[in-house]
Amino acid sequence: MTALLRVVLDQVVAPTDADLAMASRELARALVRSAPGGCEVEGIVPAFADAAGVVEGAVPGLASLSRMPLQRRELATSWQLGVAPGVGGGMIHSPTLMAPLVKHDRVHENDQIVVMLWDLDAWERPTEMARGAVTWHKAMLKRAVKHADAVVVPTHAMAARVASLGSFGDRVRVIAGAAPAGFAVPVDEIGRRRGLGLPEGFLLVSGSSAPSAGLADAFAAVAVAGADLPVVVLDAPEGDEPGVLELATAAGLAEGRVHVRGALEDAGRGAVFGGAVALLAPSRLTAFPWRVVEALTVGVPVVAADSETLREVVLDGGAFGGEDAPGDGLGDALARVLGSTAVVERYAVLASDRGRAFSWAGAAERVWQLHADL
Repeated sequence: MTALLRVVLDQVVAPTDADLAMASRELARALVRSAPGGCEVEGIVPAFADAAGVVEGAVPGLASLSRMPLQRRELATSWQLGVAPGVGGGMIHSPTLMAPLVKHDRVHENDQIVVMLWDLDAWERPTEMARGAVTWHKAMLKRAVKHADAVVVPTHAMAARVASLGSFGDRVRVIAGAAPAGFAVPVDEIGRRRGLGLPEGFLLVSGSSAPSAGLADAFAAVAVAGADLPVVVLDAPEGDEPGVLELATAAGLAEGRVHVRGALEDAGRGAVFGGAVALLAPSRLTAFPWRVVEALTVGVPVVAADSETLREVVLDGGAFGGEDAPGDGLGDALARVLGSTAVVERYAVLASDRGRAFSWAGAAERVWQLHADL
């Protein structure tokens, strides 16, 4: 008899976050490729006009597709309330908290529900998020306490934090994510950077003007290090450029030295990484640092805040700032990395070595093993 792993793919057909959409797509692809003998993967999607076409293009090889009667927003509300008609049972895996977390029988019916959690933004920066999003995430984690057979997080640091948010017992598991499959610096990197209006040889940071992003610390670090390099800010929300430039000016950086860009597709980000001397990671949020992992993947030196999450992810693949003085400590670490061309190259090698630890193939194998254990 064929065992079917049913994967929730709402982020593939109706994405609300680019990184979650990437994680859902890449994990599903890897699950299909690594399916053990006698096992197949089915997609669960909200009502969507061309769901079959979108999913087939994003995740080829699915055995089937289960369409829900509600569109994503209505489905999220329904599942938040514990109403999940038409979903059915079996092994259900969601790359996010979006899952039919309802009472089920794992012992007699072999039904399983596993969810994944990539950040704790709703708990650590609620004032920077929409109130409805905060309420939904907290409600879904409460449902996970009651009904999830396992909650998967990307780091042990997050596992400890999640364990304090509910009585999960031994149900919290750690499986890291990775950069998009094949993520690399493209051959036309120079042309792409020119198209973006970016200089060559810059310091890179990702984030917004929101306090939790840590851009103020990053700009202060650049000033402390005395680094005479341009600074490129990626992933800035639309309309946030004035706020970002204001933080840079307050840190003593000339406005023309800072280049603010929004979210880019994989190839565009790869091209930006190709022109970066180092990536600054100043945020101390308990969240999987997607851009840090991408930097490690392509061998860009990482200079990170001294947080448990970043320590665990970067390990020996970068340099860390002081915990007591985030701005100054980060600046000292940046100065060490930029000490000479030889030092930069050494950190690039260390970053590349560390980057090999992250893969979606490895994540998928651990997900299959998790469901087998359950």
